[in-house]
Amino acid sequence: MKHKLQIFKTVAYHSSFTKAAEQLFISQPAVSKAIRSLENDYKTTFFNRTRHAVQLTPDGTSFLIYVNKILDIYAEIDTQFLSKKEDFSSHINFGASTTIASYIIPKLIAKYRLQFPQTSFHIESENSEAIESLILNQQLDFGITEGKNSNRKLQYKPFIKDEIVLVTSAKNTSHKKGIISSKTLQELPIIEREIGSGTRDIIYEFLQTKNIKQLNNVVTLNSTEAIKNYLYYSNSYALISIHAVSDDLIQNKLKVIDIKDVTIERWFYFVSRTGYQSEIMNNFEQYMRLNYNF
Repeated sequence: MKHKLQIFKTVAYHSSFTKAAEQLFISQPAVSKAIRSLENDYKTTFFNRTRHAVQLTPDGTSFLIYVNKILDIYAEIDTQFLSKKEDFSSHINFGASTTIASYIIPKLIAKYRLQFPQTSFHIESENSEAIESLILNQQLDFGITEGKNSNRKLQYKPFIKDEIVLVTSAKNTSHKKGIISSKTLQELPIIEREIGSGTRDIIYEFLQTKNIKQLNNVVTLNSTEAIKNYLYYSNSYALISIHAVSDDLIQNKLKVIDIKDVTIERWFYFVSRTGYQSEIMNNFEQYMRLNYNF
């Protein structure tokens, strides 16, 4: 049942059977089978299926509330009984790229310390390039980055999948239909991250596959928070992790503009030196996977 509920939650989050299969490292038929089984068990339909996406039905939305509660309990049980307290270090030192350090790590570390208050943390927050350099120089044992999984001296383990979306101020009245072409994207005033940012690297790597060599960059800033604060007071645009803007979308500060036929996705990775092994790293990685919530 736990596995079925995890599949349900992942499909609900991504609104896609295909993306859920990629996230969970299972086949799409296995995802479909699990959802059908849940729907049969509860004699209802949880998703409206269309050609391009799936959407939660009212029953599906209600069911998701229970699923979140149940999976939280499963995570607490796993942490309590599958991980012995003595396996957890009194101090953990690691690095995280800025998007992860700002929007994903804090709530996980807070939850960790509620269960293991004897553990203290030092978290180095830099762009992905800087964190990977610190790992290579043995100044950090491991980290979580939005890297490109390309350095042979480093080993990368996928953690969670992310999507980079185009956002602007909710007050911006341009593009009322909420969708633009890739040609229009090249004309917009864009606020970008600095060179060395994993987000910036992923964006340009992807855009090159669409024959887009350059954006109309008007301002460069060295943090996502700075970019968001700029957007609140302008009609500019930025390509930002969906994790970084979820609260802004709810609070109607920013809005997403879809780009026709363009979806920019990437993985966040656990990163360490190739061949490096550590019980602290392994236990912490296991905890993160068990307790991560979308």
